Amino acid sequence: MPNIIEITPEEYNKLISLESHLFELVASHTKVSIVLEELCRNAESMLEGSVASIMLKNKISGKLDVLCAPSIPKEAHQRLNNLTPGPNAGSCGNAVYRNEPQYVEDTLHDKRWLDLKQFAVDYNLCSCWSMPIKDASKNAVGSFALSSFEHRSPSLFHKKILEISSSIVTIVLNNQANELRLNLFSTAMEHANEGVLITDINNKIIEVNKRFEEIYGYTEEEVLGKDPSHLSSKTNSKEFYQNMWESINTIDRWNGEVINKHKDGTFVNQWISISKLYDDEGKLQNYFCIFSDITELKKTQAKIEYMAYHDSLTGLYNKTYLEKKLLQTQMSSLILLNVDNFSYINTTYGFEFGDKLLVEIADTLLTNFDTACIIRMNSDEFGIAYKNEINLKEKILTLKEYFSNHRLSVDNIALKVTFTYGAVTNDKNLLRDATIALKYAKNSGKNNYHIYDELHDVLTFSNRETFIKSSTILHDALDEDRIIPYFQGIIDNNTAKITKFEALVRITTKDGIIPAYEFLEVAKLSGFLPDITKIMIDKTFKIMQNHTYTFSINITEDDLNKNYLIDYLQDKTREYKIDTSRITLEILEGISSGGKSDSIKQLKELQKLGYTIAIDDFGSEYSNFERVLDLEIGLLKIDAKYIKDIDTNKKSYEITRAMAYFAKNANIPCVAEFVHSKSVQKIIEELGIDYSQGFYFSEPAPYPQEF
Repeated sequence: MPNIIEITPEEYNKLISLESHLFELVASHTKVSIVLEELCRNAESMLEGSVASIMLKNKISGKLDVLCAPSIPKEAHQRLNNLTPGPNAGSCGNAVYRNEPQYVEDTLHDKRWLDLKQFAVDYNLCSCWSMPIKDASKNAVGSFALSSFEHRSPSLFHKKILEISSSIVTIVLNNQANELRLNLFSTAMEHANEGVLITDINNKIIEVNKRFEEIYGYTEEEVLGKDPSHLSSKTNSKEFYQNMWESINTIDRWNGEVINKHKDGTFVNQWISISKLYDDEGKLQNYFCIFSDITELKKTQAKIEYMAYHDSLTGLYNKTYLEKKLLQTQMSSLILLNVDNFSYINTTYGFEFGDKLLVEIADTLLTNFDTACIIRMNSDEFGIAYKNEINLKEKILTLKEYFSNHRLSVDNIALKVTFTYGAVTNDKNLLRDATIALKYAKNSGKNNYHIYDELHDVLTFSNRETFIKSSTILHDALDEDRIIPYFQGIIDNNTAKITKFEALVRITTKDGIIPAYEFLEVAKLSGFLPDITKIMIDKTFKIMQNHTYTFSINITEDDLNKNYLIDYLQDKTREYKIDTSRITLEILEGISSGGKSDSIKQLKELQKLGYTIAIDDFGSEYSNFERVLDLEIGLLKIDAKYIKDIDTNKKSYEITRAMAYFAKNANIPCVAEFVHSKSVQKIIEELGIDYSQGFYFSEPAPYPQEF
């Protein structure tokens, strides 16, 4: 069986994009501080609620200083500077001290953070992962770190982020050193390790040093008395040399890049500085030329530039190249091709086979389709860009027909590959709107296509700033005990009286109450749902011990995965003397229909202890009715999206009627959520639904209230 790939295609795409983007900045000679800041911010964007930092070891003192940490306050930089690497010096101090990665999940209790514990408390750094930055001899010279505001351990994807970021820092710093050295070549006239050439007043060579012989392959005897033009590769133009001599004759000096020729005929890239030498009487005596061989540097720069704009696996242009061309408005049409079932291919045949298939697809596109450029967008997605506006439908049908009639062969295995296509032409946001079109095509099924229509196609983009703001609000609320329950009544449609209440989580602030939908998604991503559930259980029980109503509390799959619910609920029922028969535990439909076996086992155990299990938002997923019956569910709550327009939407009515019919035949009490008007309630009663919940009867309040 093939190995399971731990990094998802989406994560793999992010890593590729990170490398491409940073290499592009390096290739374009972007200021080092800007490159490193961009690296930190990109890494932070891949781990919500984190800050990135780069520390570098002082060659003299051996201590660490902050080189770049854009999201960390400046005062924190000062506290971290002069950090001595050691076993208690935090993740970064340990990474340099031990010369190996450090993954600290809990900074407050891990002995590796003993010396920096107060720093972690002051800046709410709960976990910190650090990767050493190494020099050519594999010695640690610094660290790249991601610090999180939550306790967490890194996945393989996160470790790859650290590894790649550390390597990029090494490349950037080395490149910076090379560029400084190149600048030095233009002014340093007396470097003994550089090539030196001296000519007389007639520009005939009279002296060269040993380094000259090594660079050009000529001995001193072979060049003495000759004009330096003997070394010319004829690559530089006549105008180039005219400008060079104009500078020498006008200001007595010139420096610049020249391509000359080695004795064996190969080209030599050089940085040359030429100056006039005068005697004591001020008369021209010699021309002094000092030069450095930058051939390897130019090759490195070319390699970096190639890597910035090409995909390392297929050799095709990459997304960065396309984005550059789009900024230059050099493309007018774009077709995106997403390989259908690629994850299945990877799982079945293995990751190496998948890579070979991608190469075969790239070669097929290059060989058979004449376009301005073909791009590998990400792991299983390609792009074909055209300079002119084209007939997209015709092109897509041509692609579909070709791949329908031709099989691709990899390792003697023949596969028929299909794609899902998204396309756009003559558009200001070519890449964005092609991506939107591809999304619509995927929603229609595999081997389909969609051509972007700006009048109808929209896409919602997530807002990172909103997430960070919500995360901060949630953290503060947990720290300051501002998570509270609000109670909404549930009316018995047979008696027209409120007999049950649902406890709804809220955050209280000085400015008012924050509803659950503004922070629960952040709580889930941050791993805080079990903490919120425990608070809700405790505070709800404390209030309900003074009432006799039955009531419900929402529990999540995260709670069941933590395997704490049974013991915690039993402890709280004993503490507040509440009978379990009064308590309903609401779970999402997905847990009942596709939950883990251990989760189902816990639910059945809770039922044995007297708790009622209710399915919340019933009908929001593909329901497993058999599982609902097997669990002996005590209450079904019909999803609000069907109730809110049941009086005007025939489809909602029919779906609700079917679910109510199922519940009645299965003898399961049923609740209609989001009852907001008299007309909606009237239909609920006609359908024989047992209970109604919504603002029409009861608005959530800090304490249970009857109307």
